[in-house]
Amino acid sequence: MENIAVTRADYIDGLSLKVFFSDHTSRVIDFGDYIERHPHPQYNKYRKPMLFKQFTIRCGNLIWGKHADLSFPIEALYAGDLEMTD
Repeated sequence: MENIAVTRADYIDGLSLKVFFSDHTSRVIDFGDYIERHPHPQYNKYRKPMLFKQFTIRCGNLIWGKHADLSFPIEALYAGDLEMTD
């Protein structure tokens, strides 16, 4: 995965985003199932759509929280398989 980056992400609903990549592909990703099955004090708050929507894109990756409370490897986002992080 050479030089692939997230260029934009649009909130869809619930805990889903449409993620756009630098190679002009896009993918709708539902983060809800992953967050529910992997509870963690650092990112449980992102179960709330109001907080989930407050993501940023830093260095080509999606980041939640000022200190990167929640993020996923670009390979997992690109594949649409958040389980690749386990």
